[in-house]
Amino acid sequence: MQPPEQPQGEDAGAEDAGSGRGTTASLSEESPETVPFRALSPVARGVIAVGVGLATVLTGWHLTAAFLFVAPDNTVTGEYGQTIRDYIYPELEQNWKLFAPNPLQQNVDVEVRAEYRTPDGTLETTEWINLSAIDYEHIRHNLAPSHTAQNMLRRAWDFFDNSHTDGRPNGMRGELSGAYVHRIALLRLSELMDVDTVERLQLRSAIRRVDAPQWSEENIDTSASYNELDWWTVRDNDRPSGALAPDKPAEDEQ
Repeated sequence: MQPPEQPQGEDAGAEDAGSGRGTTASLSEESPETVPFRALSPVARGVIAVGVGLATVLTGWHLTAAFLFVAPDNTVTGEYGQTIRDYIYPELEQNWKLFAPNPLQQNVDVEVRAEYRTPDGTLETTEWINLSAIDYEHIRHNLAPSHTAQNMLRRAWDFFDNSHTDGRPNGMRGELSGAYVHRIALLRLSELMDVDTVERLQLRSAIRRVDAPQWSEENIDTSASYNELDWWTVRDNDRPSGALAPDKPAEDEQ
């Protein structure tokens, strides 16, 4: 007996499709063609190699700088500490306040009220204004918030708090921190009122504990506790338009 003849033409294609042999060929024809790296032109290969090299170097530098910034003092940071700090500050600043052993468990807002003179010569006092809330509004839903909104007031208050004991400045550093944070408050108030009429300022912190998550049964008191500072007398040099303003001519400072 002779073996049966293989089907020809369309019958053969149908049989291949039924057995799976035709499916492989069809998929390979429809799949996108891949070009091996060695088939690229020398210019294209050079551009890719340079790009990969730069990405590798930049990634290595960033990881090394971030590690050395938070690492204890050592020979490398002693030699290149300023270079590392120039790279990290202000956008890439690192700290441990988010992690153990002492994560932040409080929200601290800075508030101000001003005593100002009205056109008829009487003194009036504003309500307490939450300066931190103004910063939050500039940050929330902003893909690229400014460094000023994120850090200026927060860092100034932290500087002030760490350089004072029982409300009294610790030397010149404490006095400078007091002038700094009050001038920032004046600068923020200048967006809301005429600060040339302001004669005194008073700052306070409003501290609230962070509430427990929804799944926790812990009961936390989130009401605010306030720490009020003494009234601070505003001098002409302290105002945004005063003699210390950066756009003032040098002769005006005499």
